[in-house]
Amino acid sequence: MRDAFIAELMEMAEQDPSIMLITGDLGFGVLNTYVERFPHQFLNAGVAEQNMTGLAAGLALEGHKVYTYSIGNFTTLRCLEQLRNDVCYHDADVTAVAVGGGFSYGQLGMSHFATEDLAILRALPNMTVIAPSDPWETRVLTRQMAAAPGPKYLRLDKGKAGLAVDEGDVTLGKVRTIRDGKALTIVTIGAILSEALKAADALAADGIDARILSAHTLKPLESAPLVAAARETGAIVCVEEHNVVGGLASAVAQLCLEQGAAPKAFRAVGLGDLYPTIVGDQDYLRAAYGMDASAIAKACHAALGVAA
Repeated sequence: MRDAFIAELMEMAEQDPSIMLITGDLGFGVLNTYVERFPHQFLNAGVAEQNMTGLAAGLALEGHKVYTYSIGNFTTLRCLEQLRNDVCYHDADVTAVAVGGGFSYGQLGMSHFATEDLAILRALPNMTVIAPSDPWETRVLTRQMAAAPGPKYLRLDKGKAGLAVDEGDVTLGKVRTIRDGKALTIVTIGAILSEALKAADALAADGIDARILSAHTLKPLESAPLVAAARETGAIVCVEEHNVVGGLASAVAQLCLEQGAAPKAFRAVGLGDLYPTIVGDQDYLRAAYGMDASAIAKACHAALGVAA
């Protein structure tokens, strides 16, 4: 996804000299071509992400469209005060780009796991929160984000859902219907959609047709598809590579209840309210912490009260 983002950013930077990319002293293997082509639209702030965000806010207030770039928690939690006070409070056109969403950097341990970011960033007023599921979707949303002023958070994953390209089906702020079904609805965010698709295949073998929705834009979260799912299917199961507190499941549950559309059953599949202590690759950690296809299918069976 990061390569897709940079490729799209280069196309936009060629047409728009106001675009600025600021890195926190990493990503050079990915950023080399951008730096060579657009040396005056690039800054390396060093290992100083708080300063990077302050610079971004200042440049944005002077008319630039700014992107900050680093690993998951470094563009977000490390500089949360600057995002809150400098970027969001001033409604500045800054996009915080985090590579390595969820367990993407699984071998590096808890400090590099981005598993609280969605909850924290969606709590900031004026902030738009986006997490694509595929590299091609990343390009589409990057393009659309550029036309939407104000603070944005782009969470990029190492994985991918593997869906066929359908650019016309992707709109910033809209929930995508990936598959239709009546038995229950699986709502996902990010590339963990790949696990939901495998779970849906397993459920289909048991005669359970699962609707799958992809909420690539967590904030603002489109209500109509979720309200329809709550009213038309037997349960909603939210799947996120993120803590179950405050992220996708919390947003979907709040939205449905506020709309008077309580689902018949509701489950949240994600990381429990804990700090992960295991290291390993992304697939291994998804299985270890109960958010792979098998765990999703099990949660769906439980929501429907059907034996697995």
